Amino acid sequence: MAPVPLLVFFVLFHPLLLCASKEDAWPLKKCPPFNCGKLGEIRFPFTNNTSPEICGPSVVDGCNEDSQRIQLVRGGKWFELHSISQAGTMSITDKDLRGHLNSNSCDSFNNLSLPPSLPYFSIQEISTQTLFKCDPSVNFPHRLELNYTGCKNFSIYYTRNTSLPSPPPTCSILQLPVNNTESYGDIFRLLTATFSIEVSVLPLCYLCYLQRGECDHTMEGNLKCIHSIEESKKLRLTLGLVISIGVLIITICCVIIRKYSSIHFLSCWRKPRGSQSMEVFLRNYGTLAPKRYSYSELKKMTKNFKEKLGQGGYGSVFKGNLLDGRLVAVKVLKKSKSNGEEFVNEVSSIGMTSHVNIVTLLGFCFEGPKRALIYEFMSNGSLDKHIYEENLSKAQPKLRWETLYQIAVGIARGLEYLHRGCNTRILHFDIKPHNILLDENFCPKISDFGLAKICPSKESIVSMLGARGTAGYIAPEVFCRNFGGVSHKSDVYSYGMLVLEMIGGKKNFRVGVDNASEIYFPHWIYKRLEIGEELQLRGAGNEVEEQNARKMILASLWCIQTDPSNRPPMSRVVDMLQGSLESLPFPPKPYLSSPPRPPHGSNSNSNSNS
Repeated sequence: MAPVPLLVFFVLFHPLLLCASKEDAWPLKKCPPFNCGKLGEIRFPFTNNTSPEICGPSVVDGCNEDSQRIQLVRGGKWFELHSISQAGTMSITDKDLRGHLNSNSCDSFNNLSLPPSLPYFSIQEISTQTLFKCDPSVNFPHRLELNYTGCKNFSIYYTRNTSLPSPPPTCSILQLPVNNTESYGDIFRLLTATFSIEVSVLPLCYLCYLQRGECDHTMEGNLKCIHSIEESKKLRLTLGLVISIGVLIITICCVIIRKYSSIHFLSCWRKPRGSQSMEVFLRNYGTLAPKRYSYSELKKMTKNFKEKLGQGGYGSVFKGNLLDGRLVAVKVLKKSKSNGEEFVNEVSSIGMTSHVNIVTLLGFCFEGPKRALIYEFMSNGSLDKHIYEENLSKAQPKLRWETLYQIAVGIARGLEYLHRGCNTRILHFDIKPHNILLDENFCPKISDFGLAKICPSKESIVSMLGARGTAGYIAPEVFCRNFGGVSHKSDVYSYGMLVLEMIGGKKNFRVGVDNASEIYFPHWIYKRLEIGEELQLRGAGNEVEEQNARKMILASLWCIQTDPSNRPPMSRVVDMLQGSLESLPFPPKPYLSSPPRPPHGSNSNSNSNS
C-alpha cells in the first residue's frame, strides 16, 4: 500500500510546488534592482519612484542627476544621499540642519528628523552627541565643562564624558550627529549635518516581501504582513482550486489511513499557526510542560464558571478545583487577534520558571479559539487590594510594615530569578501591584506574563516596537529611546515605583493633597529624606520596622533613576533590602516620572493587557 499514499501526496502537492517555484521569481519580475549612478545597484528595501510601493519603504531619487536623495520612509523628509550599501550603511546629509550649522543658528538645536521606527528596518545613528536644552533661568544641577549661552530662549549643556547626568525635568534631551571630537569648544563645528546611519532589514519583513506582502506593525507593536489586493485575488483563486481538489483527496486519504492504522482522522488536518507554536513548546519541554486540559474539563473544574474572582482587559478569572482537591484560579482569556502567539508566549515564559516568588502555572486550555490558564489559587488575591487606603475597610487594615518588607524582598527575589536564574532571561514589562498575587501567608508571587519578552541570558539590550506596560510603572527608556536601551533595568524601574506605592499607601502621583497634579510622591518622600524631616510612616511601631521601611525607600529611589545604568540590578536590590541601613548610599534625586496616567476608565496599557 506504500505507493498509494506517495501517489496521493504527489497529486495533491504538485500544483503547489509548481506555484511555489513561480512565486520565487516574483520579486525579480515586479521589483528588479536598478542602477543609480555612482551609488551602483540598488535593491530592496530601497526602491525608486517608478516602482510599486510594495517594492520597498525607502525611495531613492535623482539617479540620472549629479546628486541623489532618499526618503527613509515614503512621504517623509528628503535627505541628500552620498553612499549606500546593501550591507546596511548609508551616508546622508540633512540640508536644513547644514544651513543652520553654517549660519551658527540656534535652530540647529532641534531633534534630527529621522523616523523613530520603520516597519521594514531599524535605524541606528553611528555617532551622536547628547545635549541638554534648558531654560536660561534653570540652574543645571551638575557642573558640565561645556555649554553654549548664545541663544535667546535657552541654554545648551553638553559633556565629553560618556556617563550622563540626570537633567532637571524642564530640560529637553537632544541627540544630534557629531562631526569629530576635536571641536568640542565650538558646538557648531562639533555637530554635523552629514552622518552615517546603519539599517537592518527585519527577517520577518524580508520574508513578507518575498511573499508579495507589505510589512507593517499593529497598534500593539507586533509585526504583520499585509498582502496586496491584486495579488491576494490571484492567490485566492489558485488556493480555491487547489483546496477544492485537495479536500476531496485528503478525505479519501484519511479514510484509507483510518481503516488501516490507528491514526485519528483529525490528525490529517493541519493545525493553525498558534497550535503549531504550542505543539513545538510541548515537544521541547516534554514532561516539564504544564498539563493541557480540554474546555469540557475546564467547565467541570469551575462548575460551569460559577464563581468569578475578577475581571480585566485580558478576560475573567474563576475559582476552580482540580480532581485532587487543589484550589485553582482559571484565567479565561478574551479572543486574541494574534492567532494565539501572545498566549503561547505567556505559557512558554512562565512554563519554564520554578521559584517560590513566581506563580505556578498548573495547566492550560488551548482548544480552537478558547484560551485559558490554570494557576495555583492565591487566597489573599492581588497586592493592590491590600496597599491602597481607598481599597481598605475597617475589617481589613493596611498590612504591617514587617509584612510589606517581606513582600518587597520576595518580589525582588522573583525578579532576580527571572533576570538571572533561568536558562534564558525573562523581562516581565508589566510589574505592578495588580500582577503581584499573595498566598495565605502573604508570600508574593509575580504573575501575568502576557507582555513578557524572552532573550538569551547574556543579552542585555532588547529591541522592541512601541512601548509596553502600564502607565505609571513604565521606565523612561521604554517610551523614549533618548534615555537608553530597553533592558532588564526597565523591570527594575517598575519595581521601584511599585515599592513606593506600597510605602505611601496611595498611587505615586498623589499623597496628602486632593489635587493629583500638585505633588509627585517620589519627589515628596525624597525631599523629606534630604532635609531629614519625619517620614510619617504610620504603623512603624519599632526601630526594626522603621529601618526596614527606610531601606525600602532608599532602594526604590535607586530603582527609579532616569538613567538605566544608574539603577542597580535586582541582585543588588535584594542586598540593599537585606543589608544594613548604614551601608545604603543616598541616591540622586529621580528627575523624571513615567508618562501621565490616562483619564479614569481608559486603558492604561500600550498593549491591551491589564
